[in-house]
Amino acid sequence: MAYSSRPTSMLPGAGLRQPSQPSSALSTRIAAKKAELENLRQLRDSSATLAMQMQALESKIATLKDGTEAVACVLANWDNVLCAISLASKKASGVSDFTGPKTAESPSESRLPATLVRIPAEQREKTGE
Repeated sequence: MAYSSRPTSMLPGAGLRQPSQPSSALSTRIAAKKAELENLRQLRDSSATLAMQMQALESKIATLKDGTEAVACVLANWDNVLCAISLASKKASGVSDFTGPKTAESPSESRLPATLVRIPAEQREKTGE
C-alpha cells in the first residue's frame, strides 16, 4: 500500500476551523456592502430632493426675471412720460422752448409750468341740501 506524503489530521474539529474564517470575512464584506448600499440610497434620495428644490428655484428665478424685465420697461418709458407731461404743461401755460413766453408775465412766472392735476387738500363735506 502506498501512503501519501502529506500528513492528515484526524482530530474531529480540525476541518471546521478553516471554513469559519472565510465565512467571517465574507459576512464582514457583506455587511460593508449593505452599509454602502444604504448610503447610496440616502445619496439618491438626497439628490432627488435637491433636484426638486433646484427646479423650484429655477421657476422662481424665471418669475423674478420676468418681473425685472417689466420694471425695466416701465423705467425706460418713464423719461418719455415725464417729457410728455412737461411738454403738455408748457403748452397749457403758454411757454415755448424756442420763442419765450407768449404772455406779458414776468420771466420767472412764465417758466413755471401750469399744474395739470389739482387735488384738493381738504375734502368738502356734502350737506343734505
